[in-house]
Amino acid sequence: MTAPAPSTTPPRREPAQAERLLQRLDWQVIRRLDGLLQGDHRALFYGSGSDFADLREYQAGDDVRYLDWNVTARLDAPYIRQYIDDRELTAWLLLDRSSSMAFGHVDRTKADVLIEFAATIARLLTRDGNRVGGVLYDNAVERIIEPRSGRRQVLRITRDLMQPPAAAGTPTDLTGLFRTGLHAIRRRSLVFVCSDFISEPGWERTLGMLAQRHEVVAMRLSDAREARLVDAGVVVLQDAETGEQLLVDTSDPRFRRRFEAAAQALEAALRSSIQRAGVDLYDVSTDDDLVRVLLRMIAIRKRRGRR
Repeated sequence: MTAPAPSTTPPRREPAQAERLLQRLDWQVIRRLDGLLQGDHRALFYGSGSDFADLREYQAGDDVRYLDWNVTARLDAPYIRQYIDDRELTAWLLLDRSSSMAFGHVDRTKADVLIEFAATIARLLTRDGNRVGGVLYDNAVERIIEPRSGRRQVLRITRDLMQPPAAAGTPTDLTGLFRTGLHAIRRRSLVFVCSDFISEPGWERTLGMLAQRHEVVAMRLSDAREARLVDAGVVVLQDAETGEQLLVDTSDPRFRRRFEAAAQALEAALRSSIQRAGVDLYDVSTDDDLVRVLLRMIAIRKRRGRR
């Protein structure tokens, strides 16, 4: 009897890697959050329920989308509609996997933070019976993951994110990601946009349209070296998305100042665009502890009355 020839196809490691990552996040993030919040994550994952509950006067920080204009006009004072929170929440993760997300530390890039954040949010939501879906995007839609609950769904999202994206070789345009969200997300949902927002301009209009239909939270992933250069002498800088290279002298303090000024201008433009879209923006750095990021987000949302 002839022995079967050995397979030349390397074994798929994504399922085992995804399982190990989820186990690590359960210990390092989920359990710590549970200890600090006693398992109450409603301040972070509130829903916009469909059942009308009451009216109250507008307070600073309230979401103006819930203004009742008829009552406001009749009483000559702004009033907010309040709703009963949905028991079951549907959430979507709009995930930017463009080439610029590969930037960061050797052992923790923005793409790594994206995977950790998406897996943590999905795990927190699905263990309470909520459904989570996702859109993976690299200047084109890679795949749409329909919302489901359960740990298998979290594993699927994590496994898909661990597969390397295809390099697009062109500048990212996030408009396509938000347009896909508009078409794919049918019922009102909680939407997390996870991106470094390094993109061609003009996406804020589509993001604003998405925010009119859904509760949108923008998570901006960054690395400190994107905003400040260290004195490393003459180096080659490369555009991660187009491959264009530029020889620069980082020992020149004037060049470093111009670089930082340009980074600050981009930062101001981004925050202005997010504000025009009517979306909350939260920052996550490659140096950040994910538990601290989530606690900071919860504290801000509590102060704004988003429970």
